[in-house]
Order: sequence, then C-alpha cells, then structure tokens
Amino acid sequence: MKNNMLTEELRRFNYIVGGIDQVYHEAALKLGLSDSAMAVLYTICGEGRSCPLSLIRRLSGLSKQTANSAIRKLESDGVIRLEAVDGKQKSADLTDKGRVLAENTVAKVIAAENRIFESWTEQEREEYIRLTQRYLNEFRDEIHKL
Repeated sequence: MKNNMLTEELRRFNYIVGGIDQVYHEAALKLGLSDSAMAVLYTICGEGRSCPLSLIRRLSGLSKQTANSAIRKLESDGVIRLEAVDGKQKSADLTDKGRVLAENTVAKVIAAENRIFESWTEQEREEYIRLTQRYLNEFRDEIHKL
C-alpha cells in the first residue's frame, strides 16, 4: 500500500468538505446553538415551520440518536412542539419562541447561503449541484459495495 493513498484532488475535496463543516460549526457556536440543534432548526426552516421527524432525521445528516436527543432538547426548551400526524408519525412545529430563535439564528445562515448562490450564475449553481449530487450518488453506490 502506498504511503499516500489520497490523490491531490481528493485531498483538496476533503479539505473543502471539512472546511464547510467547520464553518457550520463556527456559525452554530457564534449563534449559541449546538451543532445538532442548528441542524434540526435548519431542516425545519428549510421545509417551512413544520417538518416530519423522519424527514428531519434524513435531511439533517444526524444519526437517529443524535437527532432524537436534539429534538427532545428543543421540545423541552419550548422551541418546537411535536404533533402526531397519521398515526405513529410525528411532526416538529416551531413554537412562537422557536420562530424567534430561528429568525435570529438559522435564518441568518440561510440568508448568507442564499447571497452566495445568488452571486453565482445559474449555470454555476446548476453545475455545482449536479456534480455534488453525482458524487453523493456514486459514493453511496461504492459504499454499498463494501
């Protein structure tokens, strides 16, 4: 096995992905949120003011246990309210307190992201999304083969 298994491109890609994760972490700290609370609130805001728990778990990138812990904490803090939908399914809704918190935290992050995307041409945005989606799909396929 070679000493250095990463190509230069993969090293650069991993540095960028890690850097993006670090910026989200810095944003959460700056806004007084845990990473998991920010991910949950971000997901709810991205979907509207209400979001099924199963969707929060899938879209946030958090493990089921971490997402559940963050959801329970946000509920106990009065930020979200859980409501039953279709039997066993539950949805997280922002409370008035949650809307204020979201507006002062994750909405600022989303606005920053929107400013960046708006500064790119439509072609740049489409290419970035297309290639990132392709990488995700192919990487998922490769991992399933392991």
